[in-house]
Amino acid sequence: MNALLKVPGPVNEPILDYAPGSVERKELKDRLAELRGQVIDIPLIIGGKEIRTGRTADITIPHENKKVIGRFHKAGPGEVRLAVRAAAQARKTWAKMPWHARAAIFLKAAELLAGPWRSTLNAATMLGQSKNPFQAEIDSACELVDFYRFNTYFAERIYSDQPFSPRGEWNYMDYRPLEGFVFAVTPFNFTSIAGNLPTAPAIMGNTVLWKPASTAVYSGYFLMKLWQAAGLPNGVINMLPGSGGEVGGPVIDSGDFMGLHFTGSTGVFNGMWETIVRNFGRYKGYPRIVGETGGKDFIFAHPSCDQEALKCAIVRGSYEFQGQKCSAASRAYIPKSVWNRIKDDLVGQIEGLKMGPAEDFTNFVNAVIDKNAFASITEYIDYAARDRGAQILAGGKYDSSRGWFIRPTLIKASRPDFKTMREEIFGPVMTVYVYDDKKFDETLRLCDSTSPYALTGAIFAQDRAAILKAFDRLENAAGNFYINDKPTGAVVGQQPFGGARASGTNDKAGSPLNMIRWTSPRAVKENFAPPYDYRYPFMTEK
Repeated sequence: MNALLKVPGPVNEPILDYAPGSVERKELKDRLAELRGQVIDIPLIIGGKEIRTGRTADITIPHENKKVIGRFHKAGPGEVRLAVRAAAQARKTWAKMPWHARAAIFLKAAELLAGPWRSTLNAATMLGQSKNPFQAEIDSACELVDFYRFNTYFAERIYSDQPFSPRGEWNYMDYRPLEGFVFAVTPFNFTSIAGNLPTAPAIMGNTVLWKPASTAVYSGYFLMKLWQAAGLPNGVINMLPGSGGEVGGPVIDSGDFMGLHFTGSTGVFNGMWETIVRNFGRYKGYPRIVGETGGKDFIFAHPSCDQEALKCAIVRGSYEFQGQKCSAASRAYIPKSVWNRIKDDLVGQIEGLKMGPAEDFTNFVNAVIDKNAFASITEYIDYAARDRGAQILAGGKYDSSRGWFIRPTLIKASRPDFKTMREEIFGPVMTVYVYDDKKFDETLRLCDSTSPYALTGAIFAQDRAAILKAFDRLENAAGNFYINDKPTGAVVGQQPFGGARASGTNDKAGSPLNMIRWTSPRAVKENFAPPYDYRYPFMTEK
């Protein structure tokens, strides 16, 4: 083909509102009912083939924890070896495929997801991960559509970035895929992350081994079927659900491993990094390691803040999707003058949040993901209830008899280093520290130094000098910083997402910074008029 092709200019997918009487509401409710009535058998998918190992685990609905909607087969070392071979075989043609042909597959996936696949992915996310329709819509539909539209556009920009060529020569960059496969490890909380981490490297010509979280295999299976429907060749992405040790260990031990695209806990990421370092001798080169990990995200209020906006940010930023977002607010610093005015109404709003099944569209919050999360989160609540250094002002109740339900909880800590002010909880728990209005500067330093994480944070102030001071003092405290807005809801192409410190490598998903990590550039120089005499002028005698 003799053409310099350009990806269609990306635009963010509009959010559907699922209002009563709308077409999308009926379609979603019908699909929810259909999926609830089935128990699907989910295989591994390796080289395009469905493989059933017989080692299975049940998939239950978090808000109805005895309701089984699926079973998935678990991979082990043998299946990993099959996937490594399948990825190597697929690489022979995928890496050589013209970039625009690879891009076309994912642009098609975007259109399928924006249209006929929308209700399926949203319903699967609502049932499997207990998200209300709005949280599912902005995740499994809109954000993932955005990733496919923007990432292909970013790929075009990268390929178009070429060096200067002086007269007589032609210099250009060949952006090759990595010399091996990429291992994508994805979390339960965002279907869009599960749909982005394997595909971003694939867009750049890499083949991928993908381990979805065991608590998100349900929506993950539909993602795999979406890619196949879009025309993804066999073996480009291989789905390997299973335990971290049974899958991750043999993957990282493979000599063909050349990249890690990870979202999950800081501890797991650190352990994988250490293993990769020990294995350096068996790899073809230094693997690319890209990770987004934990967070202890903050909301910081100044005495001049808009108090109504602050309350809304705390409720939405802390409790949407049960606080199970990497970016969810879980600590707040509020001046005493503001706290005295907002406390009662804030507590009333939190106590009034409606909780229940995701299929009931009137619920604001639903269930946490599983038994382990329920136990971990409630342990923090019980700790705060016992300790004299804290007071539970709202919530604090939980019930697992039907689903993994935890009431949105607000804790007031008497000291800034209280346990729930420092440690990641990953649940519907917000802790407030009330500071003296005159100690704004001192409390900014506390905010910066209390937690090892640096993912998201927000400053609420009307005083521009205060905003500038917070912007400066909290420079390294958050990779995504918000001014008079909640610290959640980053949009692809608008707020590239990622943090540093213990929150990851800050390679910014939803930007060219992430996509460039999946290439190994080769600089090429062609000389149109090469010299014929080795001697230089300086060598000539007078």
